[in-house]
Amino acid sequence: MTVVKTILAIAIALFSALAFAATDVNKATQAELESIKGIGPSMSARIVEARKSGAFKDWTDLQTRVKGVGAGNAAKFSAEGLTVNGAALTATTVAATAATKKK
Repeated sequence: MTVVKTILAIAIALFSALAFAATDVNKATQAELESIKGIGPSMSARIVEARKSGAFKDWTDLQTRVKGVGAGNAAKFSAEGLTVNGAALTATTVAATAATKKK
């Protein structure tokens, strides 16, 4: 029974990891963006449109170029699995964005 439980636990862990796979804002389709809780059709369209002028460098770039992606939404989207170039939102990024907006 222990072997079966171990195999089952490993399988569940793998499926959980796949279910929470990160969605990169630079690579995601509009439908994939909309799978992130809080991103609807209009927000995903704004992201895709802004991306046409070039990939987002970081979270600050995303927040600067896409209307409606402020600190609060960025934190929510990151918590739901959205990344920018594979990176989740960090406290350092939030501070950098705040400093950029003050200039």
